[in-house]
Amino acid sequence: MANEQMGLLGFKIGMTQIYNEKNEIVPVTVVSVAGNTVLRVKSADGNDGYNAVQLGIGERKAKHTTKAQAGAFAKIEVSPKKFIREVRVAADVAGNYSSGQVLSADFFTAGQKIDVTGTSKGRGFAGVMKRHNFAGFIRSHGTHEYFRHGGSIGTRLTPGHVIKGKKMPGHMGDRRVTRQNLTVERVDADRGLLFIRGGVPGANKGLLLVRGAVKTA
Repeated sequence: MANEQMGLLGFKIGMTQIYNEKNEIVPVTVVSVAGNTVLRVKSADGNDGYNAVQLGIGERKAKHTTKAQAGAFAKIEVSPKKFIREVRVAADVAGNYSSGQVLSADFFTAGQKIDVTGTSKGRGFAGVMKRHNFAGFIRSHGTHEYFRHGGSIGTRLTPGHVIKGKKMPGHMGDRRVTRQNLTVERVDADRGLLFIRGGVPGANKGLLLVRGAVKTA
């Protein structure tokens, strides 16, 4: 089933703190959503077979744009975009948008619940204590070279193999992560900025997808 919540692309600028209406300090992540442009609206009734809104953000140099891409951008009279993503929506939601339409930060309102999707920071190869928050082994006399091990990973006869999904050392981070039910503390439409309470996935300058919350807290 298509997600009916429309959203915007953005770039993570960094974290800071602001004062809310109660004069309380609130930690926020600043996200720039300026320049969101609707490139295409897909419909389940057409050749696409599904409903979605294709968004573009960021400027792409002409030398990095193929002739096919340049022709598609010229057709809707917009400059080439560096990042292109699709947001699956319901048919009635997709009908509210058209190619070439520019969306601003006031798409969201202060106090609104949102979901933010991004690529988490890569941590490389990590052990079980860092990757899965294991406690580690006892650090008393007699323990040698076993302080940060994960312990037993299975048995011999039954089931005779390591169970799939067992928490073990491995590559950590650098994956698609969504934080749900975050709150928009402030919207600066003039500068195209969103101030989102708390942290969001990814490093500074990373690409994000911000959309209305699917679930409510």
